[in-house]
Amino acid sequence: MRIPLTGGSFIEFASPWFLLLLVLIPLLIFFERKFKHSGAIRFSSLQSLKGLQASGRVKMRLLLPYLRMLLFVFLVLALSRPRAGRSVEKSYTKGIDIMLVLDCSTSMLAEDFKPLNRIETAKQVAAEFVKGRENDRIGLVLFSAKAFTQCPLTVDYGMLLNLLSKARTGIIQDGTAIGVALANAVSRLRNSTAKSKVVILLTDGRNNTGEVDPLTAAKLAKTFGIRVYTIGMGIEGYALYPIEDPFLGKRYVQMPVEIDEELLQKIAMETGGKYFRATDTEKLRRIYKEINEMEKTKIEVQRFVQYKELAGVPMSLVLILLLGELILSNTYLKKLP
Repeated sequence: MRIPLTGGSFIEFASPWFLLLLVLIPLLIFFERKFKHSGAIRFSSLQSLKGLQASGRVKMRLLLPYLRMLLFVFLVLALSRPRAGRSVEKSYTKGIDIMLVLDCSTSMLAEDFKPLNRIETAKQVAAEFVKGRENDRIGLVLFSAKAFTQCPLTVDYGMLLNLLSKARTGIIQDGTAIGVALANAVSRLRNSTAKSKVVILLTDGRNNTGEVDPLTAAKLAKTFGIRVYTIGMGIEGYALYPIEDPFLGKRYVQMPVEIDEELLQKIAMETGGKYFRATDTEKLRRIYKEINEMEKTKIEVQRFVQYKELAGVPMSLVLILLLGELILSNTYLKKLP
């Protein structure tokens, strides 16, 4: 038997069957009135006493049976063990450490992902991915011919999103050093104690520079238990690429899309990850959504109830009433004979 209160609190009776004894109260009142003892002294006539008012002591004595009923009620309540309870939940989160690795070579300016170019689309979708995560540490590595950590692992998603928004081409020597970028991400994750360590590497080209071989970096990731998801970004065939002509200004040329899918597949396979090909913005969103579903943060919730026993309150009242009834019935309210 539980009585809900606010804030997840409640009052309940641990032994509610004792409450059935309360049905005896009407019977006790009935027998009290039916078998009430009358006075033992006989008078020939009470006519001369009719005008007299009952004293306060007499009136108080009439309350003694009800005092005993009240004592019985409190005794039943004490036996039923009332207690206050409060539901408590404790959450234990086992987060995931994720490094986003973003290609910032000049080929990412290609405009085959309308209405934005590749790099702006990649930033936008990656930002959506970050906003959809909770309790995970996420970092960011930017690369072209070299790689650097734009943001270390953090749960400050506001800072991460701000640094992601500042990613652009031309800030590093041009080229595509996939091995160096992956090695940089592995270096950030190798000492992680998270239950899962993940790299999401996005590129639109082939590894053409850098002192670290991509497959060597993949083996290193596997050694540290890091799973790598690779994304090849670009349409099939040719894509429009903007160039600045000193005479004609900005103009577009057709550039072949050259993604080393075989290499990206090997990297993913080596580390237990998966390779994806994104040919438009919506497909890129679906890829990040799929990765998001595969890499769920585990949250363990423990539920328990805290109790505070309240039986002491009615039991104390029982003792007080019992003591009071004994004292009064044998002193001030004593009946003679």
